[in-house]
Amino acid sequence: MNRQSKLSTYRDDPYAQAYPETAPFWAAAEKGQLLLKTCNQCKRAHWYPRIVCPLCASDDTEWKPASGQGSLYAFTIVERADPPYALAYVELDEGPILLSNLVDCDIRAAKIGQRVSAVFRQTPDGRYAPCFTRIT
Repeated sequence: MNRQSKLSTYRDDPYAQAYPETAPFWAAAEKGQLLLKTCNQCKRAHWYPRIVCPLCASDDTEWKPASGQGSLYAFTIVERADPPYALAYVELDEGPILLSNLVDCDIRAAKIGQRVSAVFRQTPDGRYAPCFTRIT
């Protein structure tokens, strides 16, 4: 698929229109794949994706597939919601820490350091976003 057709997939998505550099991320998420922006100079992945590496200031960055595996860095259970949900920071095996949700598991049994894996859920606006579930 060429660049133009990738972007046209998101022509009705105001977020992708505002940030076209994220189109590869959303296209991969729709297929259940997690991509991370990775610097070709310092060889480190970073999150939130930026054109310029926040770790070494190089503009030589590209999207690379991530394992989708990591550990629970921190979380909180939002009890006042119906149903309650868990907001979690996940430290990916590649290094970056993402803010996401813990899903498809007993959130009250979650523990810091526990292994998690990415799963993709459709958001109210129709795009797919990475969430995480405990690895048992």
